[in-house]
Amino acid sequence: MPLLEVEDLKTHFPVRGGLLQRPVDVVRAVDGVSLSIERGQTLGLVGESGSGKSTLGRTILRLTRATSGTVRYDGLDLLPLAESAFRPMRKRMQMVFQDPYGSLNPRFTVGRTLREPLELHFPDMSRSEREDRVASLLEKVDLPADARRRYPHEFSGGQRQRIGIARALAVEPEFIVCDEPVSALDVSVQAQIVNLLQDLQEELGLTYLFIAHDLAVVQHISDQVAVMYRGVLVETGSADQICEDPQDDYTKKLLSAVPQLG
Repeated sequence: MPLLEVEDLKTHFPVRGGLLQRPVDVVRAVDGVSLSIERGQTLGLVGESGSGKSTLGRTILRLTRATSGTVRYDGLDLLPLAESAFRPMRKRMQMVFQDPYGSLNPRFTVGRTLREPLELHFPDMSRSEREDRVASLLEKVDLPADARRRYPHEFSGGQRQRIGIARALAVEPEFIVCDEPVSALDVSVQAQIVNLLQDLQEELGLTYLFIAHDLAVVQHISDQVAVMYRGVLVETGSADQICEDPQDDYTKKLLSAVPQLG
């Protein structure tokens, strides 16, 4: 059984207008998407800005409300669950956000940022256990121990993204949605973050939905690739198949935009 199965998922947003702000149109951000991800693998979801890929990731995690469809995680249909029933699932499903600065509270030290999810999801954990966990998380993402006493603005973009990854790992999830985690970073730093994610996946047995607009990055990290355009998937297949023998014209367009060396 795949860890994640999505069937005919739709996320529509009404467009309101006129004096009474009545619905006059609808934005079909996600319009009938079906996909699955095997445990321990990475599905790369690629498309241009506005294709609906980030909305799909947020809908899977119930950060955005679905219009219809099914999201089945480890055999459990998530969408009908009441919030109280879904809350334990949040430990198993986490997200790394695109903006490594905007997603961190600038008033929190790194230590407090990493302790917060522990206090929420593991209320019986002692203070010393939380501090040990924070130290372990910083070590996993190659940050120094004294980083816990510093604030986000004191770090580079790549270091801040490492903090975001550590925060996602804090509650020991199985599945992580990586929402364009390297798009705001320099190319050299992108490679470091992608390699870190791969190392963590191998060490911890993680499953990723890796969202990006760069097919070259997606090919490097993904087992399977899904190409999204205007709310629908236009092509799916193995990473090598999609990048070496694309079938859809939109996929070919994305490939043509990838810089070529030499």
